[in-house]
Amino acid sequence: MSADAAKQSQADNALALGRRELLTYGAVFGPALLAGGWSSGLMAAAGKTATKSKPAAKGKRYEMKKSINLWAFPYPDRMSLKECFQLARDAGFDAVEVNYDLEGDLSPEVSEADLKAVGRMARQIGLEISGVCSFLFWPYSLTSNDEKKRRRGLELAAKMIDAARCLGTPNLLVVPGAVYIPWIPEEEPVPNDVCEERARQAIQSLLPHAKRAGVSLNIENIFANGFLLSPSELVAFVDAFESPHVNIHFDTGNIMQFQFPEHWIRLCGRRIRNVHLKEYDKRAGTELKLESFRPLLDGTTDWPAVLDALQAAGYRGYLTFEYFHPYRHWPETLIYHTSDALDRMLGRKA
Repeated sequence: MSADAAKQSQADNALALGRRELLTYGAVFGPALLAGGWSSGLMAAAGKTATKSKPAAKGKRYEMKKSINLWAFPYPDRMSLKECFQLARDAGFDAVEVNYDLEGDLSPEVSEADLKAVGRMARQIGLEISGVCSFLFWPYSLTSNDEKKRRRGLELAAKMIDAARCLGTPNLLVVPGAVYIPWIPEEEPVPNDVCEERARQAIQSLLPHAKRAGVSLNIENIFANGFLLSPSELVAFVDAFESPHVNIHFDTGNIMQFQFPEHWIRLCGRRIRNVHLKEYDKRAGTELKLESFRPLLDGTTDWPAVLDALQAAGYRGYLTFEYFHPYRHWPETLIYHTSDALDRMLGRKA
């Protein structure tokens, strides 16, 4: 066989592979494939698969609301909470999602009066608080093998419920547990059955408090924690509580590494109480990193399919853009770009 024929055969073989095989072979046999001259064929096939999407329907309008998470702002280093809220409003957002931490404006350090003042400030500016979320569910996992961490996690979750009530939002994002936490590698893995049992116990113990506060515990789907990795598992977990105060916080980007949000939405249906819009680029491959999340529309998510699925599920709530890298220069650019992108996605702007 000639060299040209051999190259063509390799390219044909690569194009014949499905997306899953491409990702798997590329992750496991990357150096060998590159040495064998497969790289161009693999990338061509992966790129064609990742970018395949139906065109957005012109003139279609979706009655959902625009929100943005505070992690997209240079807060608190370069902007105050009030400045973030004002920027979000100036850019055209309907709401902001705030993050609970161990210190600062939204933390155990502040009083209920202070939290209520934050909610009033947002509404005076013209914004609602779409929800409360927190990174604290990771270092204080509700399913950790360390009993002290589990206990502290429950204490913090209870404070988050109170914070949501004071801020005037019915939504608290809850990470119910983790088999493994890649970004905390020193944390000991938790067996799957133990993780599920602890997670159920944790949510059950928080439920009476959430009910009294009028707050929904919205269980988030995560892309790398080894727990609730399919829509059927997530639905079964939520339905087991038989409570209107346990729902789903659906994150589009958290499953894009290997799956597709439009498939999950159809199965999760009306259990979805709040939504994170995270853009993801499958062309990044299987490497686990936050940089795989992109500015809105700069990825491979089939947004028309996602929005149609949410519409069909009866969802009319907040679409919250979540992003972890505020722009170093002119940070307002990201905020305005996201607002404009959402306007176009929702049919508010042609």
